[in-house]
Amino acid sequence: MDTAAPNEKTELPSSDEKAQDVVEKGETIGSEWSHEGLELHPKPTSDPLDPLNWSSFKKHSILGIVMWMYFLFTYITTTTVPSFPEIQEHYGISYSQVNWTVAIPALGLAFGPLFWSSLADIYGRRIIFIIGTVIALVATVGAAVANSYGGYMAARFFQGWGVSPGATVGMAVVNDMFFEHQRGQKLGLWVLAIDTGLLVGPLIGGFMDLVSEQWINWFTALLFAALLIVEILFMTETLYPRHLMLTRMPAAVAHATITDVEKVTHSLNTTTEVDLKRTSKLAFINIKPVPGMPHPKPWDSLVRFILTIKYPTVVIAVFIYCFAWYWWILSIITYIPAAYIQYSPQIQGLLFIGLLLGTLFSEFLCSGRLSDWIVLRLTKANGNVRVAEMRLWLAYPAALFSAIGLIIWGVSIDKAYHWMVGQVAFFIFAAGIQMGNTVISSYIVDCYPLQSMSIITFYSVLLNLSAFINPFFIAPWVTQSGYTWTFAVQGILTFFVSVPVIATVHFFGARMRAWSGQPPWVNPEYDSK
Repeated sequence: MDTAAPNEKTELPSSDEKAQDVVEKGETIGSEWSHEGLELHPKPTSDPLDPLNWSSFKKHSILGIVMWMYFLFTYITTTTVPSFPEIQEHYGISYSQVNWTVAIPALGLAFGPLFWSSLADIYGRRIIFIIGTVIALVATVGAAVANSYGGYMAARFFQGWGVSPGATVGMAVVNDMFFEHQRGQKLGLWVLAIDTGLLVGPLIGGFMDLVSEQWINWFTALLFAALLIVEILFMTETLYPRHLMLTRMPAAVAHATITDVEKVTHSLNTTTEVDLKRTSKLAFINIKPVPGMPHPKPWDSLVRFILTIKYPTVVIAVFIYCFAWYWWILSIITYIPAAYIQYSPQIQGLLFIGLLLGTLFSEFLCSGRLSDWIVLRLTKANGNVRVAEMRLWLAYPAALFSAIGLIIWGVSIDKAYHWMVGQVAFFIFAAGIQMGNTVISSYIVDCYPLQSMSIITFYSVLLNLSAFINPFFIAPWVTQSGYTWTFAVQGILTFFVSVPVIATVHFFGARMRAWSGQPPWVNPEYDSK
């Protein structure tokens, strides 16, 4: 499974011939922007309005806004979990029905990207973030005041629909601002946001439940209101007409380093050289298509989602992660109240700390930055030829960690072990989930970087469909089989299904891409039509 074999050198660094053609069409481009001897991609312009040229502080401030929205993406689904008994009593429903209140927002999260993604490629990222946040804010208030189960479920769906741009549009913002060699770390932080939201939600919800179950949603509404203010005041548009600007203001500094690029705003050409409104020069509330690039049709997100089925590396990697690995986290989250029924909602919320610590440990020590380091070392060993499958080495220990955590937790509940055993299991399981999520999301974008919006849309839809489906079958399964066998089977499936399939993609992925060819579309910023 040596991804650095010489016969793999048909893979271009980070993309394909089309990528090279797109970024090098400007005939005056003669400089070689590099990072540790490897060509930078995307190729920066000499434009101070180019998001790649923004200061590190500005980039990471916007990344923080993206992470805030992606944090709320899953926070809304699980923050109500400690109040399950109160919700069950308030609406007169069964435990299975209260589990569905977690599933319904996941349905909105799943289908939202099919609506928002193309609009973000037309009107820009910023306006979609603002509109989505407004919808989520209104829906959260609706959930707080809902008097019926049906009204509550409708509000929960639109919560998910409104916050769903945090997935695909958020990832697009990350790709707009950062270079490919930084992708593992930045997407790792992006993934960290969704995973911590999933786990911090119940922790905060447990303490909000001291007031009432309604106050859980009121507090969430405050978080959305604060996010809206920050988006309006501090988020700059990142959709940038890169192909056009490379022909107008090509990179002018030879042999620059990544540090030079981040300091570039102090020395580059003025924005008056090109009469084209872009990024910070667009209207404060922009409702017109971003100029300087062709745009997709509003329904292209759905069309491209369907067409992505043709590309097996993406389909196999995403499908196996979502339906043989990731969705088990909903099994744990929705069953913590039942497994630790002897504890108050506040204590149950604190039991999520093990999951949170495992997630943080994995990201800062074992995920994004480590993934980037592994890829860089393998690329140099492969004659500076980068292959997407170099990302997959961390998937194997990640699957093993998740499997071990699931098995230990199931046994600990049936055997009534000390709650600390469960915390250790949570730590191990969450470390594997975080590592796996970072690896898979980075890998599929590395496979098709010019189609990153469509690729992450595919990933987001399936990821959230898995989260939607799980609560419908976990309750009957635990009732029939008990905790030990339910979670042992989940652990066995995670390792003995995921690992062989990922190994197959690892070994044959480059050949699969050669067989399937390149998608016939690209992100609008790279489109030359």
